[in-house]
Amino acid sequence: MDEKFSFALRKIALLGGIYDYVAVSSRELGEALGMSQQSASKRILELLDEKYLVRDLGARRQRIKITETGIEEMRKEYNEYRRIFELTDHVTLRGKVVTGMGEGGYYVTQKPYMDQFQIKLNFRPYEGTLNIRVVKEDQGKLEIIRNMPGHLIDGFEKDGRTFGKVIAYKAKIRNIDCAIVVPERSHYEDMLELVCQFHLRRTLSIKDGDDIDVIVDLSPLSPENQITCVT
Repeated sequence: MDEKFSFALRKIALLGGIYDYVAVSSRELGEALGMSQQSASKRILELLDEKYLVRDLGARRQRIKITETGIEEMRKEYNEYRRIFELTDHVTLRGKVVTGMGEGGYYVTQKPYMDQFQIKLNFRPYEGTLNIRVVKEDQGKLEIIRNMPGHLIDGFEKDGRTFGKVIAYKAKIRNIDCAIVVPERSHYEDMLELVCQFHLRRTLSIKDGDDIDVIVDLSPLSPENQITCVT
């Protein structure tokens, strides 16, 4: 996003425009942005054209509000600043153990996947996955992970069926090596699916509803192993 738009959206958000419509004149916005009333009026029009703002022209004063598109652009910028100022070589995600759909075991035990897990993650996964629902407060960190390079697990075809590429991110749970796995073009929402050489529920004596922390490794990868999960 253009820096001039980013700056304007931050100022509008500080005025309350991220939560609801806020009544603000071009003069008032110009003062907040350090520009003339005419330039501020033009900036509002530009933000409307980019779909970053919506406007309600009332009888007396205009009211403006940041759209979901604008909020998403601000969230991306926020995550970049978090990477600069808060994160080092890892990020911790808090969540609760949940039961998945039961399909993970079928996929991870396919030999082409297993062979690549051994080479790139240094272990062969147990026949199953551990599913964790990330707490709301940490869900913003998923976007950070999604934009970091992960280990590419190539897809393949078997018996006329296509198995897609998978992105793996090395992680630890209570000092046990594991990895988050996600289809290459999947969206992160609030769920993590993890593979490990051990049966994690038995090894850690955990069950549905238990709190768990996942420490995700964000260390740089060699160029041949890098891929970013895209949507």
